[in-house]
Amino acid sequence: MAALPAQAGSYNVAAVVGMFPQAVFDKKSVYLDSAATTLKPKQVADAVDKFYRQQYATVHRGMYPAALRATDKYHATRRKVQAFVNARHTNEIIFTKGCTEAINLIARSLGDRFVKRNDEIIISESEHHSNIVPWQLLCQRSGARLRVAPINAKTGKIDLPAFQKLVNNRTKIVAIQHKSNVTGVTQPVQQIVAAAKTVGAKVVVDAAQSCTSPQLDVEKLGCDFLAFSGHKMFGPTGVGVLYGKRELLNEMPPYEGGGDMVDRVSFEKTTFAPIPQKFEAGTPQVASVIGLGAAIDFIEGIGRENLQKYVDEIGEYTREKLRGIKGVRLFPSESSIVTITTPDSPLDTATLLGASGFAVRAGHHCCQPLHHRLGASSSLRVSIAPHTTKQDIDKLVIALKVVMQQLSVRKDIEVSTPV
Repeated sequence: MAALPAQAGSYNVAAVVGMFPQAVFDKKSVYLDSAATTLKPKQVADAVDKFYRQQYATVHRGMYPAALRATDKYHATRRKVQAFVNARHTNEIIFTKGCTEAINLIARSLGDRFVKRNDEIIISESEHHSNIVPWQLLCQRSGARLRVAPINAKTGKIDLPAFQKLVNNRTKIVAIQHKSNVTGVTQPVQQIVAAAKTVGAKVVVDAAQSCTSPQLDVEKLGCDFLAFSGHKMFGPTGVGVLYGKRELLNEMPPYEGGGDMVDRVSFEKTTFAPIPQKFEAGTPQVASVIGLGAAIDFIEGIGRENLQKYVDEIGEYTREKLRGIKGVRLFPSESSIVTITTPDSPLDTATLLGASGFAVRAGHHCCQPLHHRLGASSSLRVSIAPHTTKQDIDKLVIALKVVMQQLSVRKDIEVSTPV
């Protein structure tokens, strides 16, 4: 585990920056795209590298030392995730390829078993496409109806009274993001869960953007399912987590068939392994799972509260600086995500910023309905990480002003030039 850069509530950002090889190596660039994917700390890269170079084997049933070690490390990460999300049982943790696959797993396995014609599923206007499309597909298969809870366009929060009016005896699933990938706004999940439980609905929480938060606690949230991706929390790509209450996972049919998820197979009948293996068909991403374990060690080594406090502070500093630029409009915003529009194309702005060394993201961020609600087709997103400094933001602000001036001059030339 890395040495602690934060002690007694302090935060040593220089020490944290030093833990990220890419940030150290590429000093000419400023990485501000952590809501899309996070840079990897050295201890995560080292854990994956060591496994591939010195310890590689696949898991389960191998009786030689490398296979036994790999199996131990694989399940040690499962125990780390259990503690990280405060699940009651280790077998409530399912490894997936990512958050998107985890949500699709629930929509297929839980949805196809329990959702019928004329049932209802509630989502919100703020959802990522990966928490919209799987439920639309389920409704198409089952004849259920998709209901959409509105948000307050000024705050980005789900309109709770409006949501509560949507909940009724036909409501079977409520699928809600914990934190928006566009606004950074944290939704009132506990109140949403309480309303859903009055009619026995199951609650699915998309925690892709809150997976490093101190609020990631399935017991306190009260949800039935929760999903997130490893690459959003300093871990490798190709691995995600689905938490599900044990009694529900036991009732759900497999999502995929293949090796490792079976008990007995014959041509007449197949019986399935208990959870979690029932939902982990085939050879797993062992290296990525081990890397995820190292990422959890990294987060807990610094402290989730320390991380959250720091990125919140830098996020607020970013909002303050961007508000001072004429022509910049801020979306509702909280915490580590700051999304804006300018008079110019977000793609053009991001392209010029990228050429100047600033990694920001332009587009609809897989949230077209939310952009429509906020009166924009696309936007420019700045997302803060533990290695982001105030100096990074100061440099961004200077560069953004230059880019906006360049695009304004170009626009004036295009207007004045005869066709």
